[in-house]
Amino acid sequence: MRSPPAPDGRRPRILLSDLMAAGPVVLDGAMGTELGARGVDTTSGLWSALALTEAPEAIAAVHADYFTAGARVICTNSYQAVVPALLRAGRTEDEARAVIAASARLALGARDRYTAVQPREAVLVAGSIGPYGAWLADGSEYTGAYGMRAPDFARVHLPRLEVLAAEGLRLFAIETQPRLDEARWLTERIGERLPDAECWVSFQVRPDGAHLADGTPLARAAAWAQRARNVVAVGLNCVAPPVVDRALPVLRAAADKPLVAYPNSGDVYDPVTRTWRATVGRGRLTASTSAWLDAGVRLIGGCCRTTPADTAELRDAVRSTARPR
Repeated sequence: MRSPPAPDGRRPRILLSDLMAAGPVVLDGAMGTELGARGVDTTSGLWSALALTEAPEAIAAVHADYFTAGARVICTNSYQAVVPALLRAGRTEDEARAVIAASARLALGARDRYTAVQPREAVLVAGSIGPYGAWLADGSEYTGAYGMRAPDFARVHLPRLEVLAAEGLRLFAIETQPRLDEARWLTERIGERLPDAECWVSFQVRPDGAHLADGTPLARAAAWAQRARNVVAVGLNCVAPPVVDRALPVLRAAADKPLVAYPNSGDVYDPVTRTWRATVGRGRLTASTSAWLDAGVRLIGGCCRTTPADTAELRDAVRSTARPR
């Protein structure tokens, strides 16, 4: 299949659907975790998006490290970067849009620098579109306990989409979605405005692996994704690794599109000591990579608490699946 020209006309466009058809694709890992490890403040309501103005060089370095570790798709640091949140933090409307644009430019710059030295590597940048609950910064992205009729619902989502598209992005990560109606709304808006764009949808799923965070059956969400023309992969992210084990059979029974999985590291947070306990062995995300690939995962990465070292392990596991057994 010949890829169409890129929106900027400068290079042939690479499609995620084509990459996945050729084999499993490695996605990047956590941004906030890596920024925190480098001394960047991520404690405000803007979370890692604060670094877009305070430490852009750190974001560029994280992107570069994930490419070097083996990621072939990285996401813009725009999950929390929406106009209302940036206005709340004291930016003007124009400044807010410039911050969102910076998330795309930093990721695209990292891609260009990587392909300059690795011209044969096909690598992509996806625009990260987090859920409405993310900008509320109240944990509702993990419950879906908010209404679709909120007056600023479109104001949260549409400017970010417009800015990322204006920077040339035609691949979008509709991620950590706790509600099916919101995921549907987002993909429909993308389809209306960018009919040539591709996206994947990854849901926030309850520990049973059978329901979205708001209680919607995962099977219903997967069946919807199977019908959605611009959705090229469906799955889940920001869950514990064992939840992936439980959810993949549900997804596969309802959809034959490529599956996506990028769980948290498996580390356990202790609210009393406010510290993390590292998980090793079966509980860590890299322990189950081969089984997930066998179950149909074609886009695999990490979410919270994952690092480039985890990405390198995923890369090695993906490479091993391509070797004769």
